[in-house]
Amino acid sequence: MWKVISLLVLLSAVLVYPTAAFAEGWGYSKSKDGNVPEVGRYKPMIDKYDGFYYDETEQPVVYLTFDNGYEQGYTGKVLDILKEKQVPAAFFVTGHYIESAPDLLKRMASEGHLIGNHSWSHPDFTKISKETMKEELDKVDESVRKLTDQDVMTFVRPPRGTFNDQTLQWSRELGYTHAFWSIAFKDWETDKQKGWEYAYNSVIDQIHPGAVILLHTVSQDNAEALSQLIDELRKRGYRFGNLNDLMIKQIVPAPLWQL
Repeated sequence: MWKVISLLVLLSAVLVYPTAAFAEGWGYSKSKDGNVPEVGRYKPMIDKYDGFYYDETEQPVVYLTFDNGYEQGYTGKVLDILKEKQVPAAFFVTGHYIESAPDLLKRMASEGHLIGNHSWSHPDFTKISKETMKEELDKVDESVRKLTDQDVMTFVRPPRGTFNDQTLQWSRELGYTHAFWSIAFKDWETDKQKGWEYAYNSVIDQIHPGAVILLHTVSQDNAEALSQLIDELRKRGYRFGNLNDLMIKQIVPAPLWQL
């Protein structure tokens, strides 16, 4: 009897939220020896909808991205360093961040950084309807446009890295490209910071050409490591790219002489 009841509950959930039973969590084995991490079956899934997790190039370029769910007092320092070093970045923001830190949001845009969509209330996309997903994304987009001069929002980063084929399709239909990542580490626990060297080494140890680096601005370690990290990557010949440039490369095929 309990098996029958459990099955009925599961079927009901699938009928209400047709994506709920097929959630995927973005993950991979960390990069080693400068190689791009393998993501297995996830790559054809995201390729199908023009998503990305790295720049498919052999050139020494990396992309800095930050997730901003709330403010912990370090984003100003991050922006100071990016401005001093003349490095572009992308900041993926939630509704809470927009409402609680509008001045920092304005500064991101005015200093030339991209603002991406991390949803309004940080839900699991695989457990909501397309209509709700649209509301979540639209609210962020509209709020950012009201506060800044950024009139187009192209990139979305799914909360918790949770996705599936359906949510990838929906976001594409809504005009968004999924921006995953190839380098990350556990940096968001504000009460378990380990010192700037830990953050620095966590990135350097995984670095590879075309890396999309995910950091959280709530991390004191990240803020204190950022300047040294930028300097070291430049010493190694890396330049810092803009996600818009990466998007153009994804869409426009290379000239025949480059193939």
